[in-house]
Amino acid sequence: MNIFKAFKISASGLSAERLRMDVVSANIANANSTRSAQGGPYKRQVALISSVKEQASLFKNIFNRETQKQEELGGVRVVSVVEDPSPAKKVYDPKHPDANKDGYVEYPNVDVMKEMVEMITASRAYEANITVLNSTKSMALKTLDIGKG
Repeated sequence: MNIFKAFKISASGLSAERLRMDVVSANIANANSTRSAQGGPYKRQVALISSVKEQASLFKNIFNRETQKQEELGGVRVVSVVEDPSPAKKVYDPKHPDANKDGYVEYPNVDVMKEMVEMITASRAYEANITVLNSTKSMALKTLDIGKG
């Protein structure tokens, strides 16, 4: 395996998890926002992450097609950030300025506990990618030391 490919894969994971943490942070910050630019309460955002196929040479593409072998993966990327389709929470509070005629206020569909779990998993995935990056760097340096001897 090419060492630079390992760095690229880890870097793509770091970038994707950082964006995921940014999205979760925005969700937590807007957990009580009853007004948004689109009108109505804030809608929870979700980052969709997908694997990326390695760009293969023409020969490798032909060989893979002929042998029915799948291509190697080459990291991840954020496909898009989409709104969570779940409905907003309705709370009875007739004195709230955003209450409807029945006295209900629509709050964002953000569950802070769920967002904290998402933040922890994104943080752990980020840490795992840093560990892989540091291990790869360490192996490369040890390989260079072998050549000095």
